[in-house]
Amino acid sequence: MPKRILKGVVISDKQDKTVIVKVERRVMDTVYKKFIRLSKKYAAHDELNQFKVGDEVTIEECKPISKNKSWQVVVAEA
Repeated sequence: MPKRILKGVVISDKQDKTVIVKVERRVMDTVYKKFIRLSKKYAAHDELNQFKVGDEVTIEECKPISKNKSWQVVVAEA
């Protein structure tokens, strides 16, 4: 099965080797037929602590590293 890949923005880098990435998506409301923005936060593994708050990154699904962390940062968007 292919690994899921998501794009988002780093909103926290306070933990060691972990960043929190906020991923937004647009979904159409079933009643009002308007697009709304939904967001979700993911804990992603950052081995070198190189990503800072505000960086746009791509994260990829991986095997569980800890209780809440099963994503890893692949690349930073330019």
